[in-house]
Parts: sequence; structure tokens; C-alpha cells
Amino acid sequence: MPMITFVAPDGAEYVVDARGLHSVMEAARNHMVPGIDADCGGSGSCATCHVHVDAAWAQATGAADEMEQAMLDCVEEPSATSRLSCQIRVSDALDGLVVRLPARQG
Repeated sequence: MPMITFVAPDGAEYVVDARGLHSVMEAARNHMVPGIDADCGGSGSCATCHVHVDAAWAQATGAADEMEQAMLDCVEEPSATSRLSCQIRVSDALDGLVVRLPARQG
């Protein structure tokens, strides 16, 4: 069962069970993790589910495609490991994934 850790800007950690879910964003929303707005519901068109993937997990989560990269160009705190959590597909290979939440979404 894939467990995902969301780290808030203040250091608070939210460890959630993502079993049976399609995306990291769904895991956050289903477990009411604060800081993931997901205004578009997962269509990749708003960037309000932006996360910073822990460097150790960057390869496992893959790279942003062209559409996702265009949305990431609009985020307030981009980094080399920025991703839209709605575009990261949950799998057993992501058990232990750590993502950090930006101070603000939008």
C-alpha cells in the first residue's frame, strides 16, 4: 500500500494511505491535507495542487510533460522538482514518497 508524506511549510507532516487512488492530489484531498486546493479537480489546468517532490523521489515520479510544465511556469515558488500532484500517478513504487507543500498555492 503506497504511503505518501506531505510536509507543510511549517514542518508538519501528514502521512496518508494512497491505496486505490489515482493521483497524489487525490490522496491529499481524500485525507484533507491542508495546502492542496486542487481547484480544477485534477485536470492539470490550475496549478493549485503544486508540490515539491523530495529530490530522492524525483526520478520515480517522472518528469512533467509539456502541458504540466506550462502550468508550473505560473506557480509562485517553482523548483527543479516542482510537479502538479494531480499529474503524479499513485503506484506501489511510490510507497514512502515525500512531497513538500509550498507556502501558497495559486
